[in-house]
Amino acid sequence: MITRSKLAEQLRDYQIRSKHDLASVSLFSNSNLASSRVDVAIFVIWELVILAFFVFSVVSLYFMHIKLAIILLCITLLLVLCMKITKQVKLARKKQRRMLLPLSM
Repeated sequence: MITRSKLAEQLRDYQIRSKHDLASVSLFSNSNLASSRVDVAIFVIWELVILAFFVFSVVSLYFMHIKLAIILLCITLLLVLCMKITKQVKLARKKQRRMLLPLSM
């Protein structure tokens, strides 16, 4: 028979398991936003692309291509902005999903 104490214990166990997020080696992310290995991999790929654009802009500045450097820096800033918005949307969805769970979970 399911009692209230068993339900409370199951809920506590579920909350403890859901708190164990994967640690990310990500430069821009907090560890509480990474919910799965796929998310971590996607954000690491985003960061590698951003780093590549930043390096290309510095190299273009070195070779005196100022317009190209400005364009690459603008693209880099847009990518950082998109990544931040994506993380906020994922976090909002995750919070909304948690609010929809029944107490017996």
